[in-house]
Amino acid sequence: MNKARPADIAFNAINYTVFGLIMFLSLYPFYYIFIYSISDSVQAIKGITFYPRGFTLDNYVGIFQQEGIPRAAMISVLRTVTGTMLTVFCSSFFGYLMTKQKMYFRKIIYRFMVITMYISAGLIPWYLTMRMYGFNNNFLVYIMPGALNAFHVILIKTFIEQLPASLEEAAIVDGAGTLMIFTRVIFPLSMPIIATISVFTAVGQWNSWFDNLIFMVGRPDYNTLQIILYNLLRRAGTISSNIDMTSAEQMAKRITPDSIRMTITMVVTFPILFVYPFAQKYFVKGIMIGAIKG
Repeated sequence: MNKARPADIAFNAINYTVFGLIMFLSLYPFYYIFIYSISDSVQAIKGITFYPRGFTLDNYVGIFQQEGIPRAAMISVLRTVTGTMLTVFCSSFFGYLMTKQKMYFRKIIYRFMVITMYISAGLIPWYLTMRMYGFNNNFLVYIMPGALNAFHVILIKTFIEQLPASLEEAAIVDGAGTLMIFTRVIFPLSMPIIATISVFTAVGQWNSWFDNLIFMVGRPDYNTLQIILYNLLRRAGTISSNIDMTSAEQMAKRITPDSIRMTITMVVTFPILFVYPFAQKYFVKGIMIGAIKG
């Protein structure tokens, strides 16, 4: 076995050090927010570095005691799940249709779709269009406008074009129709790219709040968790003084505005983090395969 040369050892040491430092700088801000959110508010003011001060979950209890949080969380989960499913199905099926040479006006439709990625009508035309469709104060405004995503269609179309054509031909010989071929053959084989766009869509749906702000003025019961927490974040100072404290010991542990901000950040971030472990094995593969062709 060849011994490592001093130059190689030095290079590896520098390489690990540099990338280790980059990883630390990337992860530490999130870690800091987490340990601050589970620290006693009064002790946290004195400073936190690598471990929480006075472990407590009072910050989270105080946040979830706020009016409207449970229902808003349910609405956010509902829009994320239904919106992701609808976008994945519509974008994947449309991408599959774009691979069919016999489809009429296929190239014109595809190019028109690509143009929409570069040209936007603006906020006012978008608002007027949604109002014309009757989406004001309607849950459908959360999921219908994003049912077809041009970027996702491009990824899926590129991926499907790399699948063996003989699989689809065999299904046609067995008498399968277009929808049957897509659901039974194409869709299962496209799981890497499907998982990729599912993550993209779920993150976008979970983090979205602007459509709630614009279209749900008359339906506060349809407010999502993001808009509720955004409003709480703006009122962090008053919330910290209004959270119910029932004893002298609890009064000494009053939640501070900084604790409110850190806790809200974690509440928003935690749920979407659980999506990545389940899709990780598909994520990189789907992106790389979908990017081989233009």
